[in-house]
Amino acid sequence: MAMSALLPVYRRSSITIDRGEGVYLYATDGTRYLDFAAGIAVNALGHSHPHLVAALKEQAEKLWHCSNMYFHPGLLPFADKLIASCFADKVFFCNSGSEAVEAGLKMSRKYFDSIGKPERYRFITFEGGFHGRSLTCISAGGKAIARDGYAPLVEGFDRVAFNDLAAVSAAISHETAGILVEAIQGEGGVREADIEFLQGLRALCDAHGLLLYLDEVQSGMGRTGTFFAHEHAAITPDLVSVAKGIGNGFPLAALLTTDTVAACMKPGTHGSTYGANPLAMAVGNAVLDVLMAPGFMTQVATVGSQLKQGLLALQGRFPQVIREVRGRGLMLGLQTAGPRMELVEALRSNGLLTSPAEDNVVRIVPPLIIESTHVEEALAILHQTCEGWV
Repeated sequence: MAMSALLPVYRRSSITIDRGEGVYLYATDGTRYLDFAAGIAVNALGHSHPHLVAALKEQAEKLWHCSNMYFHPGLLPFADKLIASCFADKVFFCNSGSEAVEAGLKMSRKYFDSIGKPERYRFITFEGGFHGRSLTCISAGGKAIARDGYAPLVEGFDRVAFNDLAAVSAAISHETAGILVEAIQGEGGVREADIEFLQGLRALCDAHGLLLYLDEVQSGMGRTGTFFAHEHAAITPDLVSVAKGIGNGFPLAALLTTDTVAACMKPGTHGSTYGANPLAMAVGNAVLDVLMAPGFMTQVATVGSQLKQGLLALQGRFPQVIREVRGRGLMLGLQTAGPRMELVEALRSNGLLTSPAEDNVVRIVPPLIIESTHVEEALAILHQTCEGWV
């Protein structure tokens, strides 16, 4: 398909997606695909979910936008429901993961300035990390290709090895404000932070008076079988950024934090034109209705375990194709022996959609609504594809 009017920043396949239903996508030529990419971990509840469609239609007939100069009926109920589900006391709504991450970095600097420590502005970040595409976010991240050509980068980030607590400790200085980390590095290759590592980061922050900032844009909203992935480590962060699954494809993101950190923010210190948009609030509220329903997270954990066990069995059967199975819940990855894009394309040809990640990983992040039969279907396609490589 000709793309002369489009900025050439994506490697699009030749497939043109026409519609989606549940865990399946349909191309304009009628081909059906089992969607285990989910818009890169975005479509947590699949496609055309009836509860979300109804909520969006109802709101669309009432009010699309009114700016943050006013309240609207959907704003506080969604904010209260989101806060009730996690550690936080306050929430700021925006539109993308990058905006949510930048909001947290700004708030952290503002917090230390408000307590008389403006010299504390630096954040320790990690190799392999990815926090978005803005200039600040690529400066914080560990993805070299995202930074190439954009020098000088934004100052204030000290990058160290992932899962290396000693390296973090050595990087702390009198200018350090906090630690920004993903509980599971998505773009970085579905690399999971060790439980002891996350607990150690919390301890270091407590010992040095730093803020622990979790980027859960990809790993949050039930993807690992708990509302947030950091819950597996039984830690409480100071800030958390979320996006992707919170809106199921509708542009929605949020920064969550405590009363202590948020006390520094006043009218005019931050904002967003489209943040807390009535349409987004309606969709987000509907997403939470489903995610917080009794038994939903348990089902995610159960089907995630089934999928991971099946992938491990495939690794044992085809070690010349799959080197390692990574991840937790329904945020999984296959480190491949050959080029990852070749496997992604082969799976696509056989009817299974996945997405690539760094470290030669094929990322498997299906909608959280998948059932056992969908797992079996995906594993059958994977088996067929791996056999074709042997």
